[in-house]
Amino acid sequence: MVSDQVLIRPERLPGDPRLGPLGLLVVNPGEAEIAARLSGNLQWQRHFLFNSRMFADQAAEQARISFWAGPAVGAPMAAMVLEKLIILGAKKVVVFGWCGSLDPALPMGTLLLPTWAVSEEGTSGHYPTQGRPESGTLLRRSVHDYLAPRERVLEGPVWTTDAPYRETREKVRRFREQGVVAVEMEFSALCSVAAYRGVEIAGVMLVSDELWREEWQSGFRNKSFRKRNREILEMLFRYETGEGRSP
Repeated sequence: MVSDQVLIRPERLPGDPRLGPLGLLVVNPGEAEIAARLSGNLQWQRHFLFNSRMFADQAAEQARISFWAGPAVGAPMAAMVLEKLIILGAKKVVVFGWCGSLDPALPMGTLLLPTWAVSEEGTSGHYPTQGRPESGTLLRRSVHDYLAPRERVLEGPVWTTDAPYRETREKVRRFREQGVVAVEMEFSALCSVAAYRGVEIAGVMLVSDELWREEWQSGFRNKSFRKRNREILEMLFRYETGEGRSP
């Protein structure tokens, strides 16, 4: 329940679209550029969304992706974007971003569907919910069923941090001992917002770097990684929940 003491609420403004129930939240600026081209080719309409972008296809079937928004880097911005999407009609949101691997079982280029998150960010605590931040089980399973015939997909918990330059060896070791397999910057906050507002969220994360090695290794600038990143995003644009079943 939303407290009456809250001073500022997300709201629908004149000219805002009414979104379909299923869409994408794209974390990184580079992927937002790709998504803008894809939605432009599909003749989706662009709408205002803070310092991000939002494109929507209001004629799309409810079981298909009908909007995307982003970029939304970091927990506070991601939470603001998700709040706006919810007030415009979003019920199920798939988040696409990158993560750093803490486990050799997740090499660069692996796809991870996060199950739950350890929060080291400052946003989720403002959304009082029961239990730990978790993805929507049914939506995650639906996304898994869509991707698994096409890709090797793993699942596991993630560590969400506000401070990527403060990821220490001790923290990597400690979280890995707890079964946490990757680190990123938004997911625990997004799960908390989703639980508080009564919507479903699932994540698709592409492993972009490896923190379990003696020396940190990244693939951000690698051409093959960029190509794979684009292919995964294109695949998610075609995601649908499946006829006759709702995630």
